[in-house]
Amino acid sequence: MIISAPALKEGYQARPCYLEDAPAVVELMNICSMDSIGEADNHLEELISEWKTPGFDLPASQRIVIAPDGRVVAWIEVWSTLPVVPHMDLYVHPDFRSEGIGEYLLEWSLSRARECIALAPENARVAMRADLYQQDVWYRALYETAGLQIIRHYYRMEIDLQQPLLTPTSLPGITIRNYTPADDLRAILHVNRDSFQDHFGYIDQPFEQHYTKWLHEWQGDSPIEPDLWFLALDGDYIVGILLGKPHQQGDADMGWISTVGVRRDYRRRGIAKALLLHAFQAFRHRGKKRVGLGVDASSITGATEVYRQVGMEVTVRFDSFELELRGGVDLSRQDNDGE
Repeated sequence: MIISAPALKEGYQARPCYLEDAPAVVELMNICSMDSIGEADNHLEELISEWKTPGFDLPASQRIVIAPDGRVVAWIEVWSTLPVVPHMDLYVHPDFRSEGIGEYLLEWSLSRARECIALAPENARVAMRADLYQQDVWYRALYETAGLQIIRHYYRMEIDLQQPLLTPTSLPGITIRNYTPADDLRAILHVNRDSFQDHFGYIDQPFEQHYTKWLHEWQGDSPIEPDLWFLALDGDYIVGILLGKPHQQGDADMGWISTVGVRRDYRRRGIAKALLLHAFQAFRHRGKKRVGLGVDASSITGATEVYRQVGMEVTVRFDSFELELRGGVDLSRQDNDGE
């Protein structure tokens, strides 16, 4: 049942979101991303996979706004699966940003995020976070008015595979090979956790809970592609991983590197660089024109510099905002970053 929201203008309605709303939501998201960065940045299958994440309560965590003409003109979600850092995403159609919709939905998101306080460990700090494209001045003003503040910047970095690429080199004592289906996925996740446990915003969670979500992320909308997963080994011991996907949000020309991780005691040996160079060759073999990844702009391990060394350049900047909902012990890492 659609219920009119008193804070919305007459004729506008808000209601929970359901799986059947996904096509309309993706259309709205892509209208907004086209307005911001000039490209459609969202893909239906990936959105549906995210909505099916174990433990995610879709109707309770999302709202859509319907205009008088029946169009979905706004959508918001609050991820509360990690209650100490509920994460908010908001999209409002560019033609409807003067209608008070953003203010209404932002207030709803704060109410939803505050519910996480009761789910968080006692004495833990709880803070809602949200990310924006650097160009999103309308959202920036909306968030700042509500008290959110910028705490971090992130980059999308890309490489043009049509240019000459550096040749992969061998590393003393380290071998690099592709993942095979017989390999232990749990071992790969252990490397992931070790690599990023001092990453900004990392929150430790029970391994089995993390494994269920992580496996869903990789198997939800498409199978793992072994030729795009690379493992660095010291003997039989996995010390580094690179996990690639054949496309980013449906862009057939761009391959995507979801994870580059090196165990902390194996950093500064060129392992990340070697993994990247092997991956670039694999993506080029698949006919990709570009490869991209996301990175913390404040990485203290020099990750952005490693990516520049292999030919990658910044193409998009994201700003991360935060609003503290309860003070306390910060359970997320604040100082370091994984390679």
